[in-house]
Amino acid sequence: MHDRDYKAYLIDLDGTMYRGGQVIDEAPGFIKWLRSKDIPFLFLTNNSSLTQVQLAKKLSDMGISCTPSNVFTTGMATAEFITTEAQGKKVYIIGEEGLIEALKEKDCMLSEECPDYVVVGIDRQITYEKMVNASLAIQKGARFLSTNSDRAVPTERGLVPGNGAITAAIAVASGTEPQFIGKPQALFVELALKKLNMQPDDVLLVGDNLHTDILAGVSANVDTLLVYTGITKAEDVEREGIRPTFAVAHLKEWMDKVEGIAIHGKTKGF
Repeated sequence: MHDRDYKAYLIDLDGTMYRGGQVIDEAPGFIKWLRSKDIPFLFLTNNSSLTQVQLAKKLSDMGISCTPSNVFTTGMATAEFITTEAQGKKVYIIGEEGLIEALKEKDCMLSEECPDYVVVGIDRQITYEKMVNASLAIQKGARFLSTNSDRAVPTERGLVPGNGAITAAIAVASGTEPQFIGKPQALFVELALKKLNMQPDDVLLVGDNLHTDILAGVSANVDTLLVYTGITKAEDVEREGIRPTFAVAHLKEWMDKVEGIAIHGKTKGF
């Protein structure tokens, strides 16, 4: 199947660990398996609305062994990115608790007055005035960052506007394209690798979405495992130019392969 063992895993959440509020059957066992082998892992999520503590609790309540240190959100990645630059840390923010807390933890000053950055995350209380403030600040020279480009997100009601839709409105109004932080950007993966103190060759990125998870791994030169428990189906891969390193029906199949129970090489077609 592969000529070495991976030293760490980067793991998507929605569609890989759970679907909405429902745990995916193989997810708890997969994390238990990683822990039994002392393999470090990080959950990578484009969701910037929740804190790492809130997400860890959500996973734990589903029976998935998780601590806050296992969670890396786009809010946290955005805050990490800002602290690596010398431009300043005065930020105007559109977003929810997870993004706000992540920025505060990195000592960013949240302000509407002459910010160095405008940071946009999902905000379900978005107002016209917030978009006005963001657009004007960007036109005056503030760096424009967005946690992710997800234009729509699935809910019980169907697809609803995501952070990418809010970001797009501000981009049109300000005449400026943002720098995106989250998947499919390689930057998110690179920041996660730094957090784990791992090299790209050491890590396997696991996810269900060809256009976010897998593309992020490909862009960052990290091997990828596509699981067919979420958005992407096998027939979708055949139509696209994005190729995961491996693909399995579910995480139990991957564990079996690694343990030598069902070694068949890479999934047919790859």
